[in-house]
Amino acid sequence: MGMGDKGLNGRLAFAIAAAALGSAFQHGYNIGVVNSPGELIRTWINDSHYNRTGEALSSPAVTLIWSWAVSVFCIGGIIGGSLTGILAERMGRKGALLFNNVFAIIGGLLEAFTKTANSYEMLIAGRLFIGINCGLNGGLAPMYLSEISPVHLRGAVGTVYQLVVTISILVSQILGMESLLGTPTLWPILLGLTIVPAAYQLIALPFCPESPKYTLLNKGKEIESQRALTWLRGTLEVHDEMDEMRAEFEAMKLVPKTTLKEMLTNPSLRAPMNIAVMMMLAQQLSGINAVMYFSTDIFMSAGLTAETSQYATLGMGGMNVLMTVVSLAIIEKAGRKTLMLIGLVGMMFDVILLTVCLALKDVATWLAYFSIVLIIVYVVFFATGPGSIPWFLVTELFNSSARPMATAIAVTVNWVANFIVGLGFLPIQELLGPYVFIIFAVFLAFFSWFTWKKVPETKNKTIEEISAMFRQQSY
Repeated sequence: MGMGDKGLNGRLAFAIAAAALGSAFQHGYNIGVVNSPGELIRTWINDSHYNRTGEALSSPAVTLIWSWAVSVFCIGGIIGGSLTGILAERMGRKGALLFNNVFAIIGGLLEAFTKTANSYEMLIAGRLFIGINCGLNGGLAPMYLSEISPVHLRGAVGTVYQLVVTISILVSQILGMESLLGTPTLWPILLGLTIVPAAYQLIALPFCPESPKYTLLNKGKEIESQRALTWLRGTLEVHDEMDEMRAEFEAMKLVPKTTLKEMLTNPSLRAPMNIAVMMMLAQQLSGINAVMYFSTDIFMSAGLTAETSQYATLGMGGMNVLMTVVSLAIIEKAGRKTLMLIGLVGMMFDVILLTVCLALKDVATWLAYFSIVLIIVYVVFFATGPGSIPWFLVTELFNSSARPMATAIAVTVNWVANFIVGLGFLPIQELLGPYVFIIFAVFLAFFSWFTWKKVPETKNKTIEEISAMFRQQSY
């Protein structure tokens, strides 16, 4: 992969770690953390209500409170996502990332003390704050990462965000096991641990510079920008890169600030915006979160015991990490479009087979076990492309003036879709049974077609070249 020749050095690696570990970790950890201790928390919701009022809650009422606790996270994500642009502009990428930890710490504390205070409202409020934090992270961290990395590493560095998300999902699943923190007394600590990455980022990120692009293009501070770039590249020879940024700066002065109206009406912006939004939708409507949130349930309906299901879920999480590493290694060679297509088409065929298996699982036992293999293969295809590419493709399709706005729109769309899938999956599954996955197969077929037809290859192209491509198309 040739990381050593030009590009990755100790300082850049430190900056990537400070930005990604502190932000993507929250994102993944809080997606995965509610999977294992779900039952325990439901029981506690009922008990705490009983202790306060002397009345037990009905089972649907408990499920409703619980699904709110799970999905209010996405509402927070929608709020956070839509604030991305404003904060990235006002405070800078680094400043906004640092400020964002306030939400994580408030949320983590609310969750950690929810049991002590005997209040499930605190749990829901905590999830909302953590959601705001993750929504902001999903926009800010890929933006910062893409702006500090050299062109030939942009894809690999962009994939780091998703890699950390997958690792943290796995960590949350391991810590949530009954032998560790998934117990009636310890689950508040499991939820509260989300403070740790926030503390880490508050310590580490101040040592890193602000994004050189932001410093030059938004603040017009050339010397500071060059100093930041020199720090990140570990060399004084940053003239070529400074020239590229100056060219972008000059081009930007000619274009007025990008507004929401312009995003929707200007053809040279609308085309990349459509692509960014479609890729975000492809990621969520592929059904990945349905599989992630409810993997243990799915494995149990495939006929596994509760304990085996937990281990199968861990296997799935591990596979997700492994494949994201592979994707990181090959993305600069294989290209974005190819990996996205392989992922979507693979998932489509996989989901069709999975439907058949779940429908016929009572006919033969081996089909139940085959469906576990299929779910793991499904995760493999997801991690190949659709898992990581949408996050940084947004940052690649736009120049600096449009990037915050575009990121805010795309990230918000991602969370809205996530919310809809999270709330809708269980009711629809009760209606359709095993055939629920057919819906995802239809979506995947559509998104595969869209990617093949509409998405350009962006590897090794500068932002200017990519923007020029859309300008030509729109004439």
